[in-house]
Amino acid sequence: MYTVHSFLYGVQSAGMAPDRRRAAADPERTPLTPRAVVEAALALADSEGLPAVTIRRLARELRVTPMALYWHFRTKDELLDGMVDRLHDEIDPAVPGAAPWPEQLRALLTSIVDVLRAHPAVAPLVSTRSTASASSLRTTETLLEILRRGGFSPAEATQVARHALSTLTHLVAEVAGPGLPEETAEQRETRRQARVFLGSLPPDRYPRLVEAAEPLSECEDPEGYFAFGLDLLLAGIEAMARRG
Repeated sequence: MYTVHSFLYGVQSAGMAPDRRRAAADPERTPLTPRAVVEAALALADSEGLPAVTIRRLARELRVTPMALYWHFRTKDELLDGMVDRLHDEIDPAVPGAAPWPEQLRALLTSIVDVLRAHPAVAPLVSTRSTASASSLRTTETLLEILRRGGFSPAEATQVARHALSTLTHLVAEVAGPGLPEETAEQRETRRQARVFLGSLPPDRYPRLVEAAEPLSECEDPEGYFAFGLDLLLAGIEAMARRG
């Protein structure tokens, strides 16, 4: 737990600090803990996007003063790190011990994708912020260990791990949430116009665009999209291991 200067919480009334008075007056309110703050931040990011996560907005959501949040997180950067740590908590590092390393890697990356898909707005932070929580270290250690089993040197394993996380976060950021929202009539019309445009291109100059007019303008199936993206990433990593 992080602390700030004591004068922020020095005001007492009837032997009880203001935040404690509010908690006593509102017993149904979730106790203000680092975990509760992070959970509220994740919920806000999931519903309204990462830019909506501010100390003042969280304070309103939790019905406390902004100063109360600084007791747990001194800066927004610390809060963002806490959100990343929370995502790492959800990643399952257990991989089939007797399986070949590619299968172990698929199991771990699949778990990472599943967690990122549950929190797409926060997903980009996983590849851009380094934290030292037990769960974060556990995920990285497992990933590097699998890659070492694949024959990669420590330097190579590090590069592969970085690019893999970057690829997965980008993959998830392209599709919001576990599935796509229901397509509107306007979106269907936009896709139809794109298909007509591509199909009308001169076939002697753009033969591949013309033949791909239908798939290029199709609404991507989320499950197929993620499965193909993961297959592509894993195939590339395995090819690099064989080349080495």
